[in-house]
Amino acid sequence: MGHISAKRRAFFVTGTDTEVGKTFVTEALLLLLNKKGVLTAGYKPIAAGCKLTAQGLRNEDALALQKHSSIDLSYDEVNPIAFEAAIAPHLAAQNLNEDDTAQPISVDTVREGFISLLQKKPEVLIVEGAGGWRLPLGIDFEGHPRYLSEFVVERNLSVILVVGMRLGCLNHALLTAECIRNDGLKIAGWVANQVDPDMPFLEKNIESLKMLLDAPFIGTLPRLNTPVDAGAYLDLSIIGL
Repeated sequence: MGHISAKRRAFFVTGTDTEVGKTFVTEALLLLLNKKGVLTAGYKPIAAGCKLTAQGLRNEDALALQKHSSIDLSYDEVNPIAFEAAIAPHLAAQNLNEDDTAQPISVDTVREGFISLLQKKPEVLIVEGAGGWRLPLGIDFEGHPRYLSEFVVERNLSVILVVGMRLGCLNHALLTAECIRNDGLKIAGWVANQVDPDMPFLEKNIESLKMLLDAPFIGTLPRLNTPVDAGAYLDLSIIGL
């Protein structure tokens, strides 16, 4: 139970840092696939920086994935782990424990949410990470650090890397790609997202990354107002969709 069939695909979207456009890219991918008539589901298992509403904690990014999933999903199905504080999720979790005992965010909860979404039979399931690749979940009772990437490795998901194009992105991108490969996973493709509108030598940096990353290039996103406009810049055939 919980494995992807030959007719279904699942991807994990990660980034070189926080605020590099993971949600924007995930939205764009969902919208493109929906336009092709593909059954889609978006999954944001862990979100910090949520607003307290009458319906409970709600995260703007998770709401966007819920909106753009072609399969009807409840908010809790899209985002099972939510924290109000806009800080690292493991710190937000610690903040809820009065005694700060060692108790990491549960990978079991992330796994169960993923399996529940698979049971809805999406043709493409896109999981959006939080922060970068090595998002800490906390320290377990045996003193070992736990990471969200463990779940991605366990499910053997193909990874889409979003590179926030700004000063320092070459180092961040190469280190992230190296870490993903050392974990035994495949980078299905990467997206260059122009987060700094004034980044000098943007195109030369992208060309450098094309050579250095040794991974399929999905496209470059300029500064856009909505993910609807991103379709013209992304090539889904690169990731076999």
